[in-house]
Amino acid sequence: MSAKDIIKKSVLEGFSMEMSVYHIIFILLVTVVLSMYIFYIYRLNSHSSFYSRDFNKTLAIMPVLTAAIVLALQSSIVISLGMVGALSIVRFRNAIKSPMDLLFLFWSISTGIICGAGLYVLAIVTCLIVTILSFLLDFIKMPQAPLLLVVNSSDKEIEKKFLPVLNSFAKGYKIRSRNITSAGIDYVIELRTKDEMGLMEACGKLEGLESISLLTHDGDIRY
Repeated sequence: MSAKDIIKKSVLEGFSMEMSVYHIIFILLVTVVLSMYIFYIYRLNSHSSFYSRDFNKTLAIMPVLTAAIVLALQSSIVISLGMVGALSIVRFRNAIKSPMDLLFLFWSISTGIICGAGLYVLAIVTCLIVTILSFLLDFIKMPQAPLLLVVNSSDKEIEKKFLPVLNSFAKGYKIRSRNITSAGIDYVIELRTKDEMGLMEACGKLEGLESISLLTHDGDIRY
């Protein structure tokens, strides 16, 4: 028997696995339970005010469809080739609003693939580990991100006035941007302080100051 015949036989045997109806139903039931689990965990872990219930429903339904596809791929090489061609035209065009949405989307698809392959224990353990990590990382204290002080003034010499105020209230600061216009000058200052209200009140008493804003952010700011 040639190497070509051996490969052909092994491939055909890999797709000749017969599954009983009870086995298929059991796989889909386990997938449904884990899908509802992902649905619930996503709702608990979603801190965004733009929570989308439709996206969450998609996360719950996707593992079932994925598991069904994996089961179909295992039954026949003809179906698997046809499925590859059919799925090649599918495009996911919705914008991902949060990296956590991307994580849950990948988690949902992975659960369907693992359950479809019959690895129930691996799917359950993976769900538990991902859940623990997603909530545990929220309790890890990280250094507080610096604040952004946005100053707008009609007095182009205002910098000499508010720098002593920053020295009094801020642990450290760095001027990130200076924007000079015909109406005055704008500053964007990165700083750290524990007395935010005191800083705002002191800056508000400065003459020539048109407006002042103190902003918070969670990530890096680039100019």
